[in-house]
Amino acid sequence: MNAQMTIPARAWAEILMLSLIWGASFLAISFALREIGVFTIVTMRVLGAAMVLWVYVLARGLALPREPRIWGAFLVLGLLNNVAPFCLIVWGQQNIPSGLTAILNASTAIFGVIVAAAVFADERLTPRKALGVSLGFMGVAVAIGISSLKSFDLRSLSQLAIIGSSMSYAISGAFARKTLTGLPPQVAAAGMTTCATVLMLPVAYLTEGMPTLDYSAATWAALTHLAIIATALAYLLYYRVLAVAGSGNLMLVTLLVAPVAIVLGAVILSEDLRPAAYLGFALLALGLVVLDGRLLGRARR
Repeated sequence: MNAQMTIPARAWAEILMLSLIWGASFLAISFALREIGVFTIVTMRVLGAAMVLWVYVLARGLALPREPRIWGAFLVLGLLNNVAPFCLIVWGQQNIPSGLTAILNASTAIFGVIVAAAVFADERLTPRKALGVSLGFMGVAVAIGISSLKSFDLRSLSQLAIIGSSMSYAISGAFARKTLTGLPPQVAAAGMTTCATVLMLPVAYLTEGMPTLDYSAATWAALTHLAIIATALAYLLYYRVLAVAGSGNLMLVTLLVAPVAIVLGAVILSEDLRPAAYLGFALLALGLVVLDGRLLGRARR
């Protein structure tokens, strides 16, 4: 039987960093939407990230892939990991409560584990992994508020959009592990965001026209975070974790994104942090301990 992928301590640190980065992106999107359209936000996000990543790749003198197969994979990933989920999340966030958005986004962890188990022999769905993901998802729901689920309706296109983004992320993680193993993460991220930019430029221009660039400082700060930190830097971490922990384990980051968004809302926007949030955080922490397994193993020994 194939040895199962685990999450090394360094990968856990990188997953935590990713959750901090992507948790702040919800706040950045809400600021950007005040002045910019959905497709323009996504285009500026992937374009800015691609520019930063190519400067890094060229400065490091990294070899560029020339095989059509690799560039075909970049195109698929640009669609599945950037264009589709970014557009769906930004569009959906306009029409549904942020709490429900975060809960639906956390479903990426569930889809990710299921897709990885179906594709990879070393990421099979064990009882411990299933229990850990379930506890983590329950913790997210409790932290945000179970009442948010009362507005869940599969007939709502906005809610289906967030679920669609979660499925797209899960499939793209497995596809990336299958096709880009061994490729430097900097090159993979640069190629993916470049193809995403090529796909988004005509869509944004035809639907929303040329951007004016006459935005407030808050909007430019939001765009800078989305492009440089939440995309360029985040995908360098993304591909590093993917290589050592697997696609299913990587998707667990979405369980941590929602609590980060809650805490940032409390600190920056003075939103109320309810007592139930602490119970949710505790359930989430328990789920992560179960998923990691090392503390449980020590306790048994």
